[in-house]
Amino acid sequence: MLEQFVAVMPGTLAPTLLVMCLSVMLAVGEGRDKPASAHWRLIGLIVGLIAAIVFASLRASAVINQRTFVNYPVLWCAIIADILAIIVVVFARRITTNWQRHKAIMHIANAIAAIDIALTLFYALPDVILQLTIWVEPGDPIFTSDMLLRALGFALGLAMSIIVAAIFRTLRSTAVRASFTAAVLAVMVILFIQHLTGVMQILQAHGFPMGHTAFVALAWSINHNSWMIMAQAFVFLIPAVASVVAGFRMPLTGANEAIGRKHKAFRRRAVASAVWSLVAMIGVTLTLTVGVAATQQTITLSPPEAYSLKDGVATIPFSQVEDGHLHRFEYKAKDGTVMRFIIIKKNGGAYGIGLDACENCGDAGYYEKDGKIICKKCEVAINLATIGFKGGCNPIPFPYKTGNGKITIQTTDLDALSAHFQ
Repeated sequence: MLEQFVAVMPGTLAPTLLVMCLSVMLAVGEGRDKPASAHWRLIGLIVGLIAAIVFASLRASAVINQRTFVNYPVLWCAIIADILAIIVVVFARRITTNWQRHKAIMHIANAIAAIDIALTLFYALPDVILQLTIWVEPGDPIFTSDMLLRALGFALGLAMSIIVAAIFRTLRSTAVRASFTAAVLAVMVILFIQHLTGVMQILQAHGFPMGHTAFVALAWSINHNSWMIMAQAFVFLIPAVASVVAGFRMPLTGANEAIGRKHKAFRRRAVASAVWSLVAMIGVTLTLTVGVAATQQTITLSPPEAYSLKDGVATIPFSQVEDGHLHRFEYKAKDGTVMRFIIIKKNGGAYGIGLDACENCGDAGYYEKDGKIICKKCEVAINLATIGFKGGCNPIPFPYKTGNGKITIQTTDLDALSAHFQ
């Protein structure tokens, strides 16, 4: 359960905060006084969610085996949408004030917000949705206590992101607008950095020339992604503190008793919002530190074994892999990508052969424990009988031949799959 919780909450927090922030900044009017474009943000959310579900399904069924082919253009579009959304937030007050006088600008702002929401959800949610595919381990009944615990962890992770965003939203009614806007801008800038990091990571993997400073910045951003997620929560300390300060500056006594009661009520709301916001920040921090640490096991993949490689053919003798244990091999593709593949002798004498990577978890790799082959990232035990077949968390298969006491693999077949290790 904890594994699903710490995987889902960080993956859904940024999109949830984005939806909340843009909805608050562009909120205007009620009922008939609301612009027709106010519903576009909801449409963007629905479109992004549906697209993420479809993309995740295609990845799980191995119809799409190269995520970068889709993510690269999506990230570029998301970066442009992020920049435009930041501009919208900066001028949100002017856009929403007397919006009837400039309806076109209001509609454009809502369109930008809808596009940014849709693209962010489409990029962020597939990895979260793929957590659904590991609720049931191969060979186990569908309804088990472990499955229910995993489902509960998934639901709690999603619920926490929504609750955190809802708590931060309460600050809008008590904080000075400028302080809330500052927090929203910080969230948007961090999201922009995350999307830019994704693009630079893809470019770097494909050999794009990168200066030392840019490379160091990229490495820092990748290694400190959890810090950036926590920062998206902690920036709401700005409106939280502003709310409390504003509440305590209001006089509780004066000529008008009604105003005094109103000020008391505002102070209580301000303190309550600030306290609950602090609780939400602590919850996010504990999830990304203590929770992640509790689920991460220090597992080192076994070192690659030697094999014969000559004239574009990799050869592994049966005698090297017939003990029924996992054997790992390494190969450097023509494009310079270092790849890994595994071989294990299955029950019945057949061999399970595939990349040391899967569609769901990427190139995390597999390890052997208690006679089971387990995915290092999601901890799912792989059914030996399914190794060599596409789909789910199975090793990605590739062509090979057996005969004359050896396994032969054409390196061109490995070269064609190098993207899985980029």
